[in-house]
Amino acid sequence: QVQVLESGGGWVQPGGSLSLSCTASGHTFGAYSMAWFRQAPGKEREFVAAVRSGDGATRYADSVKGRFTVSRDRAKILSQLRMNSLNPDDTAMYYCAARGGNLITGSLHQAEQYDYWGQGTQVTVSS
Repeated sequence: QVQVLESGGGWVQPGGSLSLSCTASGHTFGAYSMAWFRQAPGKEREFVAAVRSGDGATRYADSVKGRFTVSRDRAKILSQLRMNSLNPDDTAMYYCAARGGNLITGSLHQAEQYDYWGQGTQVTVSS
């Protein structure tokens, strides 16, 4: 049974930074792809960022480009999301999703491509 676990959420003032981490256990992945999605109260879930293990290729939602950076660890199943210049619109539950294999760049943002999901970690941006 593959388990995905997020960590690092919390409260931050506007303009601040937070880093989230995601790990997967119980897997037999060689290559993998990991993505971050978020869902704010009353809104639909949306894609944030994704990365694949092989070449480290990434994809970002337009709303976070230039502010968020997603990375992966080549030695283990691990993704980090560094979030800078946070604003109240970034407040949401952040979910990590994972799958074995390297997705093509054009598919990294698609939720249906991911087989395993974490329970989420809350990020709150307010003064």
